[in-house]
Amino acid sequence: MRTIRFAALAVGAAAGLALVSGPAATASPAGRPGDCAAGQLCLWSKTDYHGVRTTSELSRIGIESCETLPAGPGAASFVNRTGRPVTTYQSATCAETGEFATYPSGSYVPESPYVVRAYKVWEN
Repeated sequence: MRTIRFAALAVGAAAGLALVSGPAATASPAGRPGDCAAGQLCLWSKTDYHGVRTTSELSRIGIESCETLPAGPGAASFVNRTGRPVTTYQSATCAETGEFATYPSGSYVPESPYVVRAYKVWEN
């Protein structure tokens, strides 16, 4: 039984990787918010830190610039360990006409109140 479960996870992880392009996107078959390291913003396509995980390093994020997530389902859960506040947006262009909210560093959000399609990292 255990072997079948691990095989199913491996197949699911491989399928998830095929849906997202770019080196920052990784599949996360289990909810593991603790894998989000200091200096990172980690976003999952499903609630409770499941689905495809997209990880952004603070060193590669433009401060106060709109960062759009890769095409796909968006993010339903996330962890902010950037050391800076992050605003998540329902809009892929960071428009304030849709839902948006700012989260301090150290925030663990197992279920976002809206689909996150973009974000901005602030200086402080």
